[in-house]
Amino acid sequence: MENSLKKHIDRDKLPRHIAIIMDGNGRWAKQKGNERIFGHKSGVKAVRETVEAAAELGVGYLTLYAFSTENWNRPRTEIDALMSLLVTSLDKEIDNLMENNIRLEAIGDIESLPNKVKSNLRQAIRKTSPNTGMTLILALSYSARWEILDAMKSIAKKIESGELTAKEISCDHFTDQLQTHNIPDPELLIRTSGEYRISNFLLWQIAYAELYFTQTLWPDFGKEDLYAAICNFQKRERRFGKISEQVVS
Repeated sequence: MENSLKKHIDRDKLPRHIAIIMDGNGRWAKQKGNERIFGHKSGVKAVRETVEAAAELGVGYLTLYAFSTENWNRPRTEIDALMSLLVTSLDKEIDNLMENNIRLEAIGDIESLPNKVKSNLRQAIRKTSPNTGMTLILALSYSARWEILDAMKSIAKKIESGELTAKEISCDHFTDQLQTHNIPDPELLIRTSGEYRISNFLLWQIAYAELYFTQTLWPDFGKEDLYAAICNFQKRERRFGKISEQVVS
């Protein structure tokens, strides 16, 4: 595409890890006079296009917020439809992941997912494990508060067993107990649909992430939208508590 924003992206300054809150499927479907699940199904195309674009650019890690612990409170019919969509999507996308050398991982309370979803997910993770390109992380039945509480429980058990003392607890100790202990923190967090919330997503990990909000509903999100977010990210000065002069020097 001649006027693509892709040509403005500096490949040497890519965010190593991009996290996306995929929001707006239901509203997109409603605008078109359809049921919410129609929006979720249409959102799969946006997932495919975004994943391919990120991998092609050379992004190292991409995390997609696919299903939160709070989403279990939705109507049963929608939950069942989403779980069924997860199963079929994993089956359909596995070849695409292999062709693009993408490794799949998952974070969240995976044991709470239906058996068919767990089985397909684990099979996809195993099959893509030898891949050496981008790592795609699906956040399923995930919430940051759940993750942080789970990490604290793990640390408490170590203290009870005498393996660790309270004085020895550090940021590194805590990070090692998180679901993302082997994944670098996101540098760019994108949220679609015009909502300005984090929605209980990677609260510990995004402490220094750049936040990018777009009005685009997720099913309409494509490669150019991803490029726009990355271009915006690359224009920002990331100081990490320092002043501009220190960053420049």
